Amino acid sequence: MLTRCAWAAATNPLYLAYHDEEWGVPVHDDRKLFEMLILEGMQAGLSWSTILNKRANFRQAFANFEVATVAAYGAAEVVALLANPGIVRNRLKVAAAIRNAQAFLAVQQEFGSFDAYIWRFVDGRPLRNAWRDLADLPAHTPVSDAMSKDLLHRGFKFVGSTICYAFMQATGMVNDHVVSCFRYNQL
Repeated sequence: MLTRCAWAAATNPLYLAYHDEEWGVPVHDDRKLFEMLILEGMQAGLSWSTILNKRANFRQAFANFEVATVAAYGAAEVVALLANPGIVRNRLKVAAAIRNAQAFLAVQQEFGSFDAYIWRFVDGRPLRNAWRDLADLPAHTPVSDAMSKDLLHRGFKFVGSTICYAFMQATGMVNDHVVSCFRYNQL
């Protein structure tokens, strides 16, 4: 029997696969980084399992998270997104996804890739914590505070410090698996 982080004790196979195969694995692909940034923003106020259950729908609705395509979304696409029951139909979050795509393109232009920009916050390598209990994990850190401030300055939306920290965890910028979890030493 594998020991997992307590939050992954769900029976939802998508949730278990997410914990076992994705969460905490370093991501350097811009498309995947964009996807996770948008999904973390969409998750605000909702459970992560809700987002995972809708992820295939999000991928379809947001052109498989092709940044340039989403950045060009106009009024017709917004209407279609807000009518799509397979995604989170929050007007502010949908508008933020499009705005974030535009800001993402500007970051790529400035830094060569979003990956080059975002990984600067952790000096290009994952931070490795050694939490013993889920209750020890912070909601945000000075690094996520700085990331949030910089992203907001660049025009991103739904990128508060807590969302940024969740993004860092999801994309492997920080290893927050508890030390007893089988994934902790694998990453």
